[in-house]
Amino acid sequence: MKALALLALVCLTATSGHAQERVSIGGSEFASVLPAGDAQALTHVDAFRLDRRPVTNADYLAFVIKHPQWRRGRIPALFADKDYLSHWASPEALGAAAEPEQPITRVSWFAARAYCEATGGRLPDWNEWELVAAASETQADARHDPAWRERILNWYGQPASRTLARVGSGPANFYGIEDLHGLVWEWVEDFNALLVSADSRDQNDPDKLKFCGAGAVSLKDRDNYAVLMRIAFLSALEARSTARSLGFRCAAGGAP
Repeated sequence: MKALALLALVCLTATSGHAQERVSIGGSEFASVLPAGDAQALTHVDAFRLDRRPVTNADYLAFVIKHPQWRRGRIPALFADKDYLSHWASPEALGAAAEPEQPITRVSWFAARAYCEATGGRLPDWNEWELVAAASETQADARHDPAWRERILNWYGQPASRTLARVGSGPANFYGIEDLHGLVWEWVEDFNALLVSADSRDQNDPDKLKFCGAGAVSLKDRDNYAVLMRIAFLSALEARSTARSLGFRCAAGGAP
């Protein structure tokens, strides 16, 4: 009986407290910028659901109050670096530097993953994220639209020290997803699998992963500089890394 009660508590924790709406994205095939064997092959993505907006400070505060092992000062160094939630006023208070509706940042992959699991979800993988992030407000795939590319690159040129806007400040894209560009970088589940060789002749070379961001030079679409920058950034991280402009959103399977 005690074991059953504990199992029920775990299930309740895993499905409660998530304030974000998850939008259904249908299964699709698209041309990923990352090579997958045959350079001409399309990447298939099964139907899934993705948070409409990034996780906020308020969302994450509710999480650490329910799960104190993820509070600042209690999380093991193995799971987060020294800057984890360092912008919060205290382990259980946001303060002036972290408004409730700003995206949560300075969280590690381990912490983001734990949050998503506690809300009945998971981190999106790269292909899921890339598929949805390729959309503009009017096109499912706007990667060859020069105006759309330029707008995204303008964000990359902004100083990292700027004050973050509140989530939902930008327009929704073709799928109804907001803030994939222009607000923060975002963790993906397989961030550490994005490294590939700069030379297709070296695919069996054991040293092919020795450079951070090496995946960026093997992109099929090298003109898509914004995606190149994102892959290079993610490739340079460790699972315990945090950054001022690095947040996340959650995903789940196709059926609600």
